[in-house]
Amino acid sequence: MMTMVANFIAMGGQLLMPGLAALCRDWQILQVIIICPFIFMIPYWCIFPESLRWLLATHQLQAAKELFLEFACNNKIDMEDDVKEFLPEFDKEPKLRPKKTFIVKLLYTRILWKHILVLCVNSLTGFGIHNCFAKSLMECDVNGLKNFYTHYYIMEVIGILSCAVMCVLVGLMGRRGTLLLFTILTALASLLQLGLLSYLAQHLHLPFSIVFSIVGMFASHSVGNLSIFFCAELTPTVIRGGGLGLVLASAGFGQLTAPIMELHNQKGYFLHHVIFACCTVICIICILLLPESKGQNLPETIDDGDSYTRQPFIPAKRIEQPLLSNNTELKDYSGLNENPNSELTADSPTANGTRSK
Repeated sequence: MMTMVANFIAMGGQLLMPGLAALCRDWQILQVIIICPFIFMIPYWCIFPESLRWLLATHQLQAAKELFLEFACNNKIDMEDDVKEFLPEFDKEPKLRPKKTFIVKLLYTRILWKHILVLCVNSLTGFGIHNCFAKSLMECDVNGLKNFYTHYYIMEVIGILSCAVMCVLVGLMGRRGTLLLFTILTALASLLQLGLLSYLAQHLHLPFSIVFSIVGMFASHSVGNLSIFFCAELTPTVIRGGGLGLVLASAGFGQLTAPIMELHNQKGYFLHHVIFACCTVICIICILLLPESKGQNLPETIDDGDSYTRQPFIPAKRIEQPLLSNNTELKDYSGLNENPNSELTADSPTANGTRSK
């Protein structure tokens, strides 16, 4: 939830950028104004408390107890009645040493590293191909779209709408299903734009190009952001910051393709689009390897994350069949019941010999 809130705040800041650039006029002044707020983030480490979940997962019980008491005091919770039964839990293991886990331990896992790798490729592909769709939209022969400010605000509005739709769909279809849906839409928009437009009539070329670009920007933006959101739920608490940093770094590399295309004077633009389109098709297959995190508890340790296996998209029907028959269907084959009307007598032959009394 906090990941999506931070995403909306970031897009709000991007909406303010053109107005700020128009006021500054000089890019150097604009750069200084952008960097200056980061100075105020330096004392954040002493203002914001550490994550209580992370302290408990890394066995830092004393620090967790102090933070818990601070939260209780700030929220004016009665220590005698409301949290009296929780405090002894922090003192159960006084000799338990803190156990911090580094992101390098990810290499020794069996399944978890595959999940992080798939999400890294998804975020890189989503943000990378988003620039290709944006470039295609800007190249359309429409006067309004060639204006920088119009094109910029169209991109931001599409991003906000995609995040709003994504927030609704993840609650209905789950994280994996929504990510697969948007990845399929991105691949279809990309492949149709690369292969279908050349076969259309000239008067249909422009409207279809605009439609494919908008749909591709909408879906690819959701793919990149949902990969970050998904990573925050699949990565264990002990390395959640490191795993999330890897996916964010991959997203940053995807965004770097925009200036790279400008440096090549757009000569390699088509090749970039083809490469990212192929990566999107591969991502569709890789998403099937991811588990569904909707309604699941967040993994705490490396072992919890490594045992987070995928579930089928369509659950199998449960047909309840009794393992044993009902008592009325049970038949006696032992031959031990004494039946006076039975034809067997004391000296009657049986399968195992002569029956005796």
